[in-house]
Amino acid sequence: MKRLSYCLSIICTIIFILHSPSSGQSARPLLKITIDGDINPVSAHFIIHAIERAEREDFQGLLIVMDTPGGLLESTKSIVKKILSARVPVIMYVAPSGSGAVSAGVFISLACHVAVMAEGTNIGAAHPVNAGGGMDTSQVMGEKVTNWASAWIRGIAEKRGRNGDWAEKAVRESASINEREALDKNIIDLIARDEASLMLALHGRIVKLEEEERMLNTANTSIQSMDMTWQRRILYKISNPTIAYILLMLGIYGLFFELSNPGSIVPGVAGGIFLILAFFALQTLPLRSAGLLLILFAIILFILEIKVTSYGVLTIGGICSMFLGSIMLFDEVPGFPVRVDWRVALTFALTTAAFFIFALGLALKARFSRPTTGEEGLIGVMGEALNSFAEGQGTVNVMGEIWRAESEQIIEKGAAVEIVGIHGLVLRVKKPRHE
Repeated sequence: MKRLSYCLSIICTIIFILHSPSSGQSARPLLKITIDGDINPVSAHFIIHAIERAEREDFQGLLIVMDTPGGLLESTKSIVKKILSARVPVIMYVAPSGSGAVSAGVFISLACHVAVMAEGTNIGAAHPVNAGGGMDTSQVMGEKVTNWASAWIRGIAEKRGRNGDWAEKAVRESASINEREALDKNIIDLIARDEASLMLALHGRIVKLEEEERMLNTANTSIQSMDMTWQRRILYKISNPTIAYILLMLGIYGLFFELSNPGSIVPGVAGGIFLILAFFALQTLPLRSAGLLLILFAIILFILEIKVTSYGVLTIGGICSMFLGSIMLFDEVPGFPVRVDWRVALTFALTTAAFFIFALGLALKARFSRPTTGEEGLIGVMGEALNSFAEGQGTVNVMGEIWRAESEQIIEKGAAVEIVGIHGLVLRVKKPRHE
């Protein structure tokens, strides 16, 4: 009886494999992409494009190798919606060791048909963050976002048959666990040391799509990597808010120095390149126009300080405007904190202050210092009378030069004299005050 049951089970398995929708997938490869960094519009477009290519070119599925600290909520929503409606299996592999699926990475991992983690990785901490980086001025709004994110992530987890309670806890309490705990709590499906062991573990696994079921055949399948284009890689790297801000400031400084010293060329060229890269990156970030206008206003004030002597008033206003504009440069949206690091903003503000204070100090010193050349340079200089002044006229020795001089005072030969004016080539002198 046992032998009959065993034979029947083998026959049923063979029949199921032969009639399975995945029976013809043995020759089809997997498409693979790698996400190593923030989830932003660039990475979202890349993932969505990869899913569409896997569907269009009839790949067996899409393998996403991910290590992310989180990302923008809108970008995460776009990715999750695409994965949930994908017509091919999407496999998430949090790797290599030391990587993590944090914040937005949790939502994306739970949405995938198969979630796998390498050894020594972690997942969790999906609580929405105030992108402004400061105190939450709207507690009600924060609670609304958290409640919405909790319901959303629970729905995603339950749709994939995963632990909705822990998923909600990851949002409300920023819970984070390692790969062993994730497997025990039914957050992920497998733990794989490397891609080779991953392919063996996935072989024969049945994946539920929207309209059908497919069996993965990965024992001997090939993996075809899909890389970002060089343009997208550059955009992805500079889409970090702090890097975009630094590029913007370097560009503004370059143009500022070019305008201050026309013909320098190098600052102007470098500034133009930095500005183009900055605007290229800012198009992917939630830019706040008020912050950008404050920064531009600060630059205008700095330029005016060169043209108009305000004794530091314009410079102080420019520094305040630049710092406020820097911390207000990006809009507040729930998700990964999109903001300029306040330390970077303060560094730029203080550096700008130091430069303009130095430049202003030199200007003031030049303005108030006594001239050393020309007629004004002789006023107040001491000399020696070479003879007694007859009828108020005589000659004096001033800095090794002999000058004709006149004075309303009686001056004896050899007496010290002070120059108080000059008329043509004749000096007007008088006795020093201490005499």
